[in-house]
Amino acid sequence: MDSKILLVGCGKMGGALLGGWLDQGIQGANVHAVEPFQDFAAPFIEQGVTFHNSPEELGSDFEPDFVLFAIKPQMMDNVAPAYKRYAGSATFISIAAGKTIAFFENNLGSKAAIIRAMPNTPAAIRRGITVACGNAQVSDTAKATCLELLAAVGEASWVDDESLIDAVTAVSGSGPAYVFLLAETMTQAAIEAGLSPDLATQLAIHTVAGSGELLVQLDSDAETLRKNVSSPGGTTEAALSVLMGKNGVQDLMSKAVAKAVARSKELAG
Repeated sequence: MDSKILLVGCGKMGGALLGGWLDQGIQGANVHAVEPFQDFAAPFIEQGVTFHNSPEELGSDFEPDFVLFAIKPQMMDNVAPAYKRYAGSATFISIAAGKTIAFFENNLGSKAAIIRAMPNTPAAIRRGITVACGNAQVSDTAKATCLELLAAVGEASWVDDESLIDAVTAVSGSGPAYVFLLAETMTQAAIEAGLSPDLATQLAIHTVAGSGELLVQLDSDAETLRKNVSSPGGTTEAALSVLMGKNGVQDLMSKAVAKAVARSKELAG
């Protein structure tokens, strides 16, 4: 990939993406990053990435094909307008939760090609999933390249309807917290059953992690794998009669996701 990329913000998510790009074979010389806090930047600089403290330091000779915003949503109002000069020539990608395509069109102009993406925290270990959508200015080529860039930290998918990003946020964006809560509650239940805290923690963490890996690696869906573990009249079936009963996990998860979807819409305005 020969695209020139401008990364705005190089914190945890931005740094994960940058590391993924370099490992993909993107030349460091094709990447510039605007990040005032650069204590971590040395390994990237050694690979040819140019760091800037502010957008004012960007030279007129650098014309990016993509500008990726990896900063906190509350900073975007002050940051995004500084990059309006690239509208019409570059495609903008934002991974800031709650910032809509309309927001960027208002700040960058109606001619700007804008992609809104929602990653999740497992991107830090390149096991994340990101869903993106774009406005009418995004070309098919830019869309394909965007998905390649996002896939540097895991899986990447596209939706044409921006309103679906609220559901994506509720499921995968917030989802890691649901899984961590599962491990947390399993740990507490194990302690209540008489196991030591250390063993309870170990059992919960590795059961959740290992089961997730089975879902990824085996050619079976979650329902099939659940049934495979559940012997008739056995201990698993006894436990599932509680978890799958009235007001059980499915009911709670549906209510939780609906609540998160509603909040995502509120935050997006």
